[in-house]
Amino acid sequence: MTYSYVSHLECPVCEKTYDVSTIQQLCTCGSPLLVRYDLDLVRNEVKRSSIRERNHDLWRYHELLPVQHEDHVVTLGEGMTPLLPMPELGQSYGLNHLYMKDESLIPTGSFKARGAAVGISKAKELGVQHFAMPTNGNAGAAWALYAARAGIKATIVMPQDAPSITRTEVALSGAELYLVNGLISDAGKMVAEKVTHDHIYDASTLKEPYRIEGKKTMGFEIAEQLGWAMPDVILYPTGGGVGLIGIYKALQELKEIGWLAGKFPRLVAVQAEGCAPIVKAWEEKKERSEFWEQSTTVAFGINVPKALGDFLVLRALYETDGMAIAISDQELLEEQKHIAEREGTFVCPEGAATFAAAKRLAAEGWIGSDESVVVLNTGAGIKYPDTAQIEVPLLEIGESII
Repeated sequence: MTYSYVSHLECPVCEKTYDVSTIQQLCTCGSPLLVRYDLDLVRNEVKRSSIRERNHDLWRYHELLPVQHEDHVVTLGEGMTPLLPMPELGQSYGLNHLYMKDESLIPTGSFKARGAAVGISKAKELGVQHFAMPTNGNAGAAWALYAARAGIKATIVMPQDAPSITRTEVALSGAELYLVNGLISDAGKMVAEKVTHDHIYDASTLKEPYRIEGKKTMGFEIAEQLGWAMPDVILYPTGGGVGLIGIYKALQELKEIGWLAGKFPRLVAVQAEGCAPIVKAWEEKKERSEFWEQSTTVAFGINVPKALGDFLVLRALYETDGMAIAISDQELLEEQKHIAEREGTFVCPEGAATFAAAKRLAAEGWIGSDESVVVLNTGAGIKYPDTAQIEVPLLEIGESII
């Protein structure tokens, strides 16, 4: 039995191909590389019904993942997060079929565990012993913890303003952690210097090809959870944009092997007003974004001034008749509270921004009331303890609350 039908790596810009059995980073033209599979063989040899009996984790889709030998899989049980109907919230938005893909329940409390699971597993298979990466917090935490499980050394650089919990996760994992008085782009420059000097693996976003393959499993799961159908709209909080690129890639692959039919969902990239390079590029109908100066937002995970894969995000939006939208910090904080009150779920700031976007697009008529809408909540609100500001009365002993 073939565990993976991975074929090769391909540059989406110049179409040059690369071997998956050796370490690869970027294409010689500077573009990220994408993993390709022998989809004709998958169509002929793998039955969709066979998925049903497998473990409820992302490795149930192993034929369309890049790890070639099951022995190299590094897992903490990630995947198959709930696709929850949100009827109360949907009613308040005027949407009859609103769903939340809830990544808060995944190991490490963030969807970043998907990319880490597949990225670390493939790194192990390739014999990587040490890697470095910049992070806004959650990705570094996930990669550090999965690296510890795999026995791989990790060097992580994050902005000093990154959520304190993610800093603790990295430190406890035994990884080499550095804080920088700046943004993720500043951390990225330090990592690039480390990688060049020490000749180690660069696990920066899209500088290795396999993180996206873990993220794309969100697309596989959404399709399976909807009875192998596509929703009308998928909204995704977008910083580096790997998840959105991955979801689109997943749906394309499923359609090519005959497991899905119909029109692709309209993809929506959601950013913060304080850091919206993808939105600006989309509004100007450009192929790439420009560096966003002095970026700032409480939704720290999407504070990415310039994404290496911006052209792939924009391509996905254009090809699906999707769009990009920016949300203010005030809007997302208000919506975070509204979601908790209406549906009893404490979403992360990035997820709150994405719900706020669904609310606004429904009000504007861009999303129809009877369309099926999936909103990605990419992490647990409890990982951002300082984001929500609350005031609670302090009682002295003996005082009554009656």
